[in-house]
Amino acid sequence: MAFSSLSAFALALALIAGMPGPSVAALVARVLTSGFRDVLPFLAAMWIGEAIWLTCAVAGLAALAQTFALGFLALKIAGVGYLLFLAVKMWRAPAELQAESLPERRSPLRMFLAGMAVTLGNPKIMIFYMALLPTMVDLSRVGVLAWSELVLTMLAVLIAIDLSWALFATRARRLLTSRRMVRTANRGSALAMAGAAVTIAAK
Repeated sequence: MAFSSLSAFALALALIAGMPGPSVAALVARVLTSGFRDVLPFLAAMWIGEAIWLTCAVAGLAALAQTFALGFLALKIAGVGYLLFLAVKMWRAPAELQAESLPERRSPLRMFLAGMAVTLGNPKIMIFYMALLPTMVDLSRVGVLAWSELVLTMLAVLIAIDLSWALFATRARRLLTSRRMVRTANRGSALAMAGAAVTIAAK
């Protein structure tokens, strides 16, 4: 694939991914409540979800998404419901400090499912891959090699941006040393997760 096309794709993706939205809000919320290490399954799910949308666009499934709009709507509703469930759990989480860390580790599977729910249900991501990507790349000429180049470019951009957000949240998390601050972080994270769900549902 032409370097100019990959560069345009990388720049556009960096701008979209770097803007605070449902995915970023959910990522920061998870880091604040679970820590950086425990959020890795969440990040992996987000990257896999983005690769799925990219593959769908390359495979020409934009028309299929319109044909089976009800199925995509059901997927979005399921994702919104799961995010709201997580928000309620965060809001009710205990504020006790244990070994100067935030309360309770989430299971890797739950973290992974949350990441998939955020990514697959995020309208900003859907619009980028299904509507904007074809304006930058001639998808009719994308073969396996070009698809691989797009996926690798996407991963490089997303890993850089998401890890930056995660490290920012990790630094903020270290400031949380009192029970009151932990409760505030839990409820702030719950509101951020709920806000991500509402944003996804409203689009």
